[in-house]
Amino acid sequence: MASKFAELKNLLQIANEKRNPLFHATDAYRVVNGAADGFPGMTLDRFGNRFQMQFFGPEMLSQKVALAAAVGEIFAPVCLVAKNRLSPSGRSLENPPMEVLIGSAADSLGTVREGKATLNVDLLDTVNPGLFLDMRHVRLDVGSMCEGRRFLNLFSYTCTFSVHARLGGAEIATNADISGKILDKGRENYTLNGLDLLPGEFFRGNAVEYVRWAQKKGLKFDGIVLDPPSFARFKGSNFNVREHLMPLVADCARLLNPRGFLMVSSNYSEFNLNVFARDVREAVASVHCNAKTLWKRTQDIDFAGSGRTKDSCLVATLVEV
Repeated sequence: MASKFAELKNLLQIANEKRNPLFHATDAYRVVNGAADGFPGMTLDRFGNRFQMQFFGPEMLSQKVALAAAVGEIFAPVCLVAKNRLSPSGRSLENPPMEVLIGSAADSLGTVREGKATLNVDLLDTVNPGLFLDMRHVRLDVGSMCEGRRFLNLFSYTCTFSVHARLGGAEIATNADISGKILDKGRENYTLNGLDLLPGEFFRGNAVEYVRWAQKKGLKFDGIVLDPPSFARFKGSNFNVREHLMPLVADCARLLNPRGFLMVSSNYSEFNLNVFARDVREAVASVHCNAKTLWKRTQDIDFAGSGRTKDSCLVATLVEV
């Protein structure tokens, strides 16, 4: 038993050391990304001095107590939350059982550092604590491109892209999301970073409807982020990323000013990065013939083995017009 515990500690330390290049930029990153780090069916995420352990398969479940002890010895976390993402029948759970293994429920709330931004997290708030770690490098890059620009964040979630945009000098950063609760969290992130809430920066509603409304109003933007869920329902309408994304990309392109950019991303596991980037550029080029791809990316270095499992995949591309 002692040797097994020592082995777990060693594997965790090795995995954490691999993430060393990120430490200057953030204290929020994925410490363990499943089998690629020697922990099949399990992930461990760091959010400052709070940690989240998720089980996507049965392989490591029997070692949960030992894993918690190892995390405790290495990192001395204020809070460690475990989430079981797999049902007994093997289906993925959108509302997983959650268990506080270190600390208390009150300890689940905190803040993290990411570039110039400070962002709120809550490890007990549904599946995701308010910050998608695999988009960090994209957020930092987009934020650096926003000085003096009008920015639009579609499917904005907790508005972290917009926080980076405003900290990067954006004139305005408009957020569209169907959830009022989520937009409130976005407002809290603005306030946390000393950002004034400007008129028109928070739109509660369907992001697709916002794009159509903006077209009718003749609104224009210099930068747009389009990061939709794979599937969504709103007032009887469905959004399916396979069928509806590229037409929406073209609609977004109509809102772009000359020399503007559009960043499009998805966690849908069946997308191929090269094909995705090509299709996005072609959709933008249907509106702006001079559209060019500036970059295409998958997950950052803390997501070792990215693309090998459905719970660890990302395609992202940025097009300039």
